[in-house]
Amino acid sequence: MSFSIAIAGKGGVGKTLVCGMLARRLADVGAGPVLVVDADANANVNEVLGMPAGESVGAIREEMKHTSGAASGSMTRAEFLEYKIETALSEGDGLDLLVMGRPEGPGCYCYANNLLRDLLRRVADRYRYVVIDNEAGMEHLSRRLMQDLDLLLIISDPTLRGIDTALRLSRVPEEVETRVGAKALLVNRSPEGGLSAEAERRIEEGGLSFLGSIPEDPEVTRCDQELGGLSSLYPDSILARHVADIVTRLGLDCFPHHLRTAAADSNVPSRPSPSGRIDVRSSTPSASSGPRVAGTRPSRTPRDAS
Repeated sequence: MSFSIAIAGKGGVGKTLVCGMLARRLADVGAGPVLVVDADANANVNEVLGMPAGESVGAIREEMKHTSGAASGSMTRAEFLEYKIETALSEGDGLDLLVMGRPEGPGCYCYANNLLRDLLRRVADRYRYVVIDNEAGMEHLSRRLMQDLDLLLIISDPTLRGIDTALRLSRVPEEVETRVGAKALLVNRSPEGGLSAEAERRIEEGGLSFLGSIPEDPEVTRCDQELGGLSSLYPDSILARHVADIVTRLGLDCFPHHLRTAAADSNVPSRPSPSGRIDVRSSTPSASSGPRVAGTRPSRTPRDAS
């Protein structure tokens, strides 16, 4: 059973960058294999990972919707879908990428979505970690294409509007009856003076575990203006170093592990702290001993996925 982390937040707060840095850190410390799921219709997490994007699940679903009977040769539609998903995986060093693509068009997708739900679960279970970059409305989560979550990591900017949006997003899983083991808030692009008193008050009253703030990183703007530049943010940028610290403080870099979450108080550092981990509490819908760990990288052949 994999450990699933969904990254959420309103548009423009740096969800994709955090997702990419988090996945690369997990792979870098040997906690993989990691499956990165790009569930944003504007898919670009591959640019942060520095790897090509394969065919999207949305395109595969459209192709399957317009087939009838045997999809290709002697394959059934279910076998065809499984084969296409396997070939759509982009393979990297310690991590793979699956692009969800655009949501459904007009018409009924119930059959395709039911097949996809089961297939994606089987694919995900071959990895230690599944890291999901969600679009702002968490569309794929609301359509139950994603599995139950071990950690919902919500990214916000320091604005009150961003924090209010983050708190609303934290309630989406319950509204769509998706179980979440733990929820946490991370504020990105924090100003030099830190968060406003009103922002801190809303975070405290919102009840989310607060992981701290990441300061504005000028390297992000510079790299975003260069072809392929975003992938160079890892591992030495301010953003990458803060995300690496969060991976350690949450205990995500060791097995077996219990998720480590922090209360929104002054004991949670807002900058990298090399010494020690934050207080822990076990809070996952998975087995308490952590995800089952395979001894080798997952096989990519469709037959091995079942």
